[in-house]
Amino acid sequence: MSYLPVEQYKRAWIFRHKDLPVSDDDLAQIKPLTEARAEQVWTQQISQHCNHPGLFGADDWANKSQTWLETANWQQRWESDEAALPEALAEHLQWDDATVVWFCYSSEHVIETNWAVFRRHWKNFLFFDDGPILIGRKRKQVVQFQQTGNYRIGNRK
Repeated sequence: MSYLPVEQYKRAWIFRHKDLPVSDDDLAQIKPLTEARAEQVWTQQISQHCNHPGLFGADDWANKSQTWLETANWQQRWESDEAALPEALAEHLQWDDATVVWFCYSSEHVIETNWAVFRRHWKNFLFFDDGPILIGRKRKQVVQFQQTGNYRIGNRK
């Protein structure tokens, strides 16, 4: 089994927050990966050398300056009543709604969903903002969210 039932995910409260409700249909499409599957995705897509975004080394694509194109602020939009993604982020990620995305907090915490669900509930995912990376299956575009309230967009090689 590759997924945990969302009820068993220790951070599931982020999808039940009273101020940011997630419909049952969307909740069914938010799939926390088992620890073994999360580590596999992390190793294949993010890093073979570290287990957390704060520990990237020189060999990791996320630590290379040429990966990143632009930095902008996500926190102001997150704190507002506006539900849409920040503009630069939405413009950079021109994915179709069914694109499988992984929101990677660390090698043990990865959530799989689709682009449409992530776009609708991006604020929920960012209750934990210590460097998570958003990637799409077979996509080169990436986003990393930082605790400073900024995000950076780029392309992995």
